Amino acid sequence: MPVTIEDVRRVAEQLPRSYEVLVRDRVKFRVGRIVWLAFSADETQMGFAFPREERQVLVASEPDVFLMPRRSDLRFNWVEVRLAALDEARMREIVLDAWRLVVPRTVALAHTADG
Repeated sequence: MPVTIEDVRRVAEQLPRSYEVLVRDRVKFRVGRIVWLAFSADETQMGFAFPREERQVLVASEPDVFLMPRRSDLRFNWVEVRLAALDEARMREIVLDAWRLVVPRTVALAHTADG
């Protein structure tokens, strides 16, 4: 069963300092002012925080799952994923890793210790 925005929302909204916003009819999650998750308008793809220097390898390794961000987002630590290509466990791993990139290390460590 493919992952939906509701599945992602259940994970993302539980993370410390994470909150949902609607920007130009697109759902995004932020920590402070940093967007760390964003959905396409049709909610079939999700962009997420990911190290810029590693994304070429990720996309090349699974081009049916991951996509490069649009040209205007190439300057950011960002990559895209097709939600239909994910299962619940992999989605959870992606969401947690993206969140860890944008929160202070102490917040991420405290959350890991709690969970």
